[in-house]
Amino acid sequence: MAKILVIRLSALGDVAISVPLLQNLAEQYPEHQFIMISLPLMANLFENCPSNVSFKAVETKGRHKGMLGLIRLFKEIDGKHIDAVCDLHDTLRSHILSLMFGMHRIPVFKINKERSERRKLTRKNNKDLKQLKSSFERYREVFSKAGLSLVYFDVHPKMGPSSEALKEFVLEYGQKTNLWIGIAPFTKHCGKKYPLNKMEEVIARFAGDNQFKVFLFGGGKEELKMMKIWKKNYPSLQIPNRIGLSRELKLMSCLDIMLTMDSANMHLGSLAYTKVISIWGATHPYAGFYGLYQDEQYMIQADLPCRPCSVFGNKPCYRNDYACMLAISPEQIIEKIEKELGIGNDPMIFCSHK
Repeated sequence: MAKILVIRLSALGDVAISVPLLQNLAEQYPEHQFIMISLPLMANLFENCPSNVSFKAVETKGRHKGMLGLIRLFKEIDGKHIDAVCDLHDTLRSHILSLMFGMHRIPVFKINKERSERRKLTRKNNKDLKQLKSSFERYREVFSKAGLSLVYFDVHPKMGPSSEALKEFVLEYGQKTNLWIGIAPFTKHCGKKYPLNKMEEVIARFAGDNQFKVFLFGGGKEELKMMKIWKKNYPSLQIPNRIGLSRELKLMSCLDIMLTMDSANMHLGSLAYTKVISIWGATHPYAGFYGLYQDEQYMIQADLPCRPCSVFGNKPCYRNDYACMLAISPEQIIEKIEKELGIGNDPMIFCSHK
């Protein structure tokens, strides 16, 4: 039996992508032990992994802060007795940890982030517009280098609301007699933010129709303030705030469809086997960060020559107007949601994937 250490400390969406891969690898290699190290928040993502997967929380702002903290972490995971390290992050912290393992002649396999290709994709002029490898494929390559090839992975699982998870929410939201729509309108970086006044038009369309029950997702203080304002205007809105990541994933698995930005919620929705419609601005699926299981037809984008200008959406807009978001109309988003739900075409059908 080999002990495989897997490193991916953040961010939430990037860690979420690793979950189904690690689940499948653990099932295909039951003789090995997989130890996932990440931030404490991520622990719930790995709840349903096989028994040969364990989770170790890394407190980067506490006991594992700085060089001394990383030395402490190395000791806590019994680093001398790890057989191989799969670094899915490739950051300063993971580099330092890798050096510690290297001193004990423990092999380390690192992700190739294709940084030069990303720069060509997002440069201002003469962009090299081509699809780069997805995060999932880059993670998969790391494990393959370590001799852990994925024999089989279902890239087209059945997507749809979970009848099993629905039982847990009957007391809070009642029996499901209409279509449930999740909307996650927030994201950290300006280049990925859809104007909230335009998003309100989308919310108004569905919140004002008893065919639908609309759930808003977002956890920050300012986000909660905005959601409460919307709820005053549209009392039927549901705000499942501060219910914990594990329960939030279960609720997402009950949705018929989810609307998100290029954000962590896009990946969480995918992890919950929910069809996700995503809105893209400064960033682009070509960089490889699109949601696992999600098809290109579910991605709403403006066709502008300046896109993409950023991998993560954290760079200032070249034009100073974020036209990439302004060019997407609420009507376009509404039409896409209605089309994918079959509104006006097919009767409402509630299927189950579990």
